Amino acid sequence: MISVEPFESVPEGGPAVYGFLHRPAGPGRDGIALTHGAGSDCDAPLLVALATAFAERGVTALRFDLPFRQARRRGPPVPAAAPRDRDGLRQAVSTLRRIAPRRAFAGGHSYGGRQASLALAEDPALADALLLLAYPLHPPGKPDRVRDAHFRRLRVPTLFVHGARDPFGTIADIESARALVRARTALLTVESGHDLGQARPGSGRSPLTDRIVSAFLELVG
Repeated sequence: MISVEPFESVPEGGPAVYGFLHRPAGPGRDGIALTHGAGSDCDAPLLVALATAFAERGVTALRFDLPFRQARRRGPPVPAAAPRDRDGLRQAVSTLRRIAPRRAFAGGHSYGGRQASLALAEDPALADALLLLAYPLHPPGKPDRVRDAHFRRLRVPTLFVHGARDPFGTIADIESARALVRARTALLTVESGHDLGQARPGSGRSPLTDRIVSAFLELVG
């Protein structure tokens, strides 16, 4: 049986890590750090369901709040805070490596996924694979403002999970963007919008959750 426990790490000179750790029943040598979108936090239903599913498959999962959400419980991040959010993500992955020493993965929904991808483009050794949930390829209604230039610097296996009705990018757009990644990639298409169909508190586990975990573990081998 998996266990779920509050998690806190306050390193000297860096952002703190606050969230919840989902531990497998047996030793979890792989781990994944999961974070949230601009309007949410680590209690997002999608993150809770995914962390649980990963732990059930033997992967230690840490769902955590980015620094902007630690600073205030409501409201979106400001652009100037993005570097510190990436620092917080780096700290979470580094902390997770001490708990699950074999491989560490990073992932996030929307804004969280974007910051994870930027962090891995800056430091390819940070994590061993990347999970992008509803990557915000461009602002809604502004397809000319594509956010994929850094994908050319990604060097780790990457799973994209994207909704067919996501206003932040079409499936064709995502296909073009993932072709820039210089590593194995896969795309899991969902018949939903940007929330991937799991926005309601208490929505719990869905078949999608297990599909995401299975597709990711197949990609990373």
